[in-house]
Amino acid sequence: MATFCLSMAACHPSDLDPMEIQPKFAPYRESDFFDDGRAMRVPPPGTIPRERIIGNPALTEGIVGGQAAARIPLPVTAELLRLGQRRFEITCATCHGVLGDGDSEVARKMSLRPPPSLATYADQPPGVLFRVISTGYGLMPAYGVEIPAPERWAVVAYVRALARSQRVPLDQAPPAVRQQLMQEQEAAP
Repeated sequence: MATFCLSMAACHPSDLDPMEIQPKFAPYRESDFFDDGRAMRVPPPGTIPRERIIGNPALTEGIVGGQAAARIPLPVTAELLRLGQRRFEITCATCHGVLGDGDSEVARKMSLRPPPSLATYADQPPGVLFRVISTGYGLMPAYGVEIPAPERWAVVAYVRALARSQRVPLDQAPPAVRQQLMQEQEAAP
């Protein structure tokens, strides 16, 4: 205790965080600074609390009727998939791998828990994937602030396409791809 007191005595007010020593008002306290005598202020007109859902909750939150959205609330086009691929390769592939299989250089060095294969989540409603991207899950951080909602939906669309591409039965593959795969299989030792 004596050591703590001595160390605190050696501190100079300039050693403290400036936010700690600046003048401020405590909530619900009186203030002689404002004419109405209140320290708490009414927010300026037009401001929106960050917790408020603005617009379509399916688009901004991935929720419909209190449940995870069962459909992607944007038209899934080739352009949306390209955008999703770009965003996935920049943000997600570092850990989840370019195939979304959880195999990447970063994943191999993770000691706690490597990222899972995204193909295992392909059967989940798209709103679940959207929420995971938005708010994070386990060791994965939230990307809701960094990636706008339409781009998060683009990533969801791309992840679903990516997962489907890895599980397509051979008889559903296009004829040219099917033929190429059969030739590769025959050539394999």
